[in-house]
Amino acid sequence: MRHRLVLMLMLTLLIAFPMLFACGGWDPQQEQKEETAVQATIASFKKADSTMQIYFDNSYGYAVFPFVGKGGFIIGGGHGKGRVYEQGNFIGHSRIIKLTAGAQVGGQSYSEIIFFKDRAALNEFKGDNFQFSAQASAIFVTEGASKDHHYNKGMAVFTIPEAGAMAEATIGGQTFIFEPK
Repeated sequence: MRHRLVLMLMLTLLIAFPMLFACGGWDPQQEQKEETAVQATIASFKKADSTMQIYFDNSYGYAVFPFVGKGGFIIGGGHGKGRVYEQGNFIGHSRIIKLTAGAQVGGQSYSEIIFFKDRAALNEFKGDNFQFSAQASAIFVTEGASKDHHYNKGMAVFTIPEAGAMAEATIGGQTFIFEPK
């Protein structure tokens, strides 16, 4: 009888112990924190380039990544999380996963916004593991940078460097994973 009681207690602890760690990381205010970070990022982009508003007014949707980190030495990678909006309404989360190879050294963080010209471009982005080349796609935001920038394949990508420095001459790409809310 005692042996059975000890076995049941151990089994209960084995099941309950991992659940303590799973619940410990849960933050009931996470959604609000993410939205606050997104709004701060949008404000930073508009402050850096006052003409950026035209993209917010005329695009079908956009994805905002408040923080993307990347680093590498010969082989590099990066990751970021963001929120996706369709006609101003939050529709889900997205993750960026980057992989590069070539001459590179350092680390950098930046913010990124991708604008979608129309529903077709947004739907392509929401498709399974959407990918595009990382290096030549993004425009660094400075005053007036968005005035002369146009959509490429229905998308316009803008970044603002946050911290760090990275020298690179690489090939690689970005994969985006969309998760509906």
